[in-house]
Amino acid sequence: MESVAEAARGRRPEEVKSAARVLEVLELLGAEGARLSLAEMASAMAVPKSSLHAILRTMEARKWVDLDPSGTRYSLGLKALLTGTAYLEGDDVASLSGPVLDALAEETGEAVHLGRLDGTNVVYLAKRESRHALRMYSAVGRRLPAHATALGKAVLSQYDHAEVQRRLDWPLARLTPGTVVDPEAFLAQLAEARLRGWAVDDGENSVDIRCVAVALRGGQGVDAISCSAPKSRMDDTRIEEVARAVTDAAHSLSTLLKRLGPH
Repeated sequence: MESVAEAARGRRPEEVKSAARVLEVLELLGAEGARLSLAEMASAMAVPKSSLHAILRTMEARKWVDLDPSGTRYSLGLKALLTGTAYLEGDDVASLSGPVLDALAEETGEAVHLGRLDGTNVVYLAKRESRHALRMYSAVGRRLPAHATALGKAVLSQYDHAEVQRRLDWPLARLTPGTVVDPEAFLAQLAEARLRGWAVDDGENSVDIRCVAVALRGGQGVDAISCSAPKSRMDDTRIEEVARAVTDAAHSLSTLLKRLGPH
């Protein structure tokens, strides 16, 4: 994934430098998901600590970042949460998905996600928990490499090979021993998903998890619904059953989106 420093070096000439730095702070803290010191942030962003400190003081005063009790480490603030929540509330796909995800989670008993392709990653927009004690970890806002997830592969299967190669970072990163990183094998996976209508992640992102996903046909063409479970509950027979349920759910949500018309 492109680093904040790399993104900064590629900043367009028309961007306002101070505004870009503020956004880089938010992107860095959001990507790391942990508290960072001034020195760590300055190093990651390739900017002087003195300049960054002034920006952070302003962001802290306006509650975009928080300081820990020691006063040395920063994290995202309450304003970031409020803005993220407003994004989901204003997004047609996320706002319409609730009843569909509820029904799918009730039918399968497993974890259900709505995800969106964002660059080379997939971002979780919504989630429903599994009813089982043994479950996968996930959270709304979490980013995962698209090539190692059923959600990402479901969306990517809608594109031709040239577009897929343009959208991903090659060589593909190996997250687990099962991650498919060979270009020909990966493109063959997408072709299979395109043919049958659903994609599979077989321990490619998390060793013990299998997932099936179906792309939505309405909206912006970058969203998909998935259902995930430990391999112990998702054998080949079960994954076929779950795929049918996810396909029905994706069709239902796609129909709702098409009724909205272009947006």
